[in-house]
Amino acid sequence: MKKMINIKGILFVIALLTILTVMLTESCKVPAAILNKSGAQLWGENCNRCHNAPDPKTYSDDQWDAATEHMRQKAILTDLEITKVRDFLKSAN
Repeated sequence: MKKMINIKGILFVIALLTILTVMLTESCKVPAAILNKSGAQLWGENCNRCHNAPDPKTYSDDQWDAATEHMRQKAILTDLEITKVRDFLKSAN
């Protein structure tokens, strides 16, 4: 009986570790929905949901750096999303 308990316990630990490994590796991947979108798409979707987003030519590159950093925190955007948006905005200048 003790051997069955040990085997069941070992199988349980292996299953648990497998599940945790899969969860950790999958949670670190960037979703395809973000990878496949351009900065212009992300800018339009995220900035316009709370306010009318200004024309990209409205501000200088330095001003966009400050604005996008502020909005990254307020809109809870990922580093990749804000980088794409910032690159798009700066490309208009």
